[in-house]
Amino acid sequence: MSMSKQKNMSDIIFQYCKDIKLPTIRECFQEQIESANIRDLSYETFLAELLQKEWDARKQTAQFNRIRRAKFPYKKYLEDLSVKDLPEDAQKKYKQLKTLQFIKEGRNLILAGNPGTGKTHTAIGLGIRACEEGYSVWFTTVPLLINQMKECRSERTLRAFQTRFEKYDLVIVDEMGATSLLTRREPNCYLPISPFVPGENPPSSRPIYPLSGGEKSFRILS
Repeated sequence: MSMSKQKNMSDIIFQYCKDIKLPTIRECFQEQIESANIRDLSYETFLAELLQKEWDARKQTAQFNRIRRAKFPYKKYLEDLSVKDLPEDAQKKYKQLKTLQFIKEGRNLILAGNPGTGKTHTAIGLGIRACEEGYSVWFTTVPLLINQMKECRSERTLRAFQTRFEKYDLVIVDEMGATSLLTRREPNCYLPISPFVPGENPPSSRPIYPLSGGEKSFRILS
């Protein structure tokens, strides 16, 4: 094939990729063609490798977007946890928690303990792991949640706000220790997440509650 025809075909492929929104293939197909020629790949192998690159890029982008939409205050990963420094109860259940089975089973998770025992780190780490596994996650705190509910109530949009929770697979509610104080100030406010009752169909969103105070160590209650 002449250089002019080769360039023309490259332009056509580039435009097709642009029109049908295949950005990764658009950027790398020429390099992949050269590599396929050198390695003498079959058409099937070449096409599979090209599509794999597009799929990998989209998966990474989707994970990034899920983590961004979850609104974590900062990023903490389970891999960064020093498991040996966790309280004994947390160490025993750590491997089980990493499987995210509690989400699949529709179970609530409560991380109870004093400040500095790893509750929020664990909760955010589980949330990010859930995002990476394809779950929809939202992180909030009790003070922020109640303020949002007050605003929605005054704007008569509280029902829509409650319905919003149905699209999440996992909701992480931090600073639960502030609940009693805030609800005394706002007695008509209540959290729009109910604990799962055995025998009932679990709601779509499963909450994690990292509690502070009242516990000498970090305990996991599920």
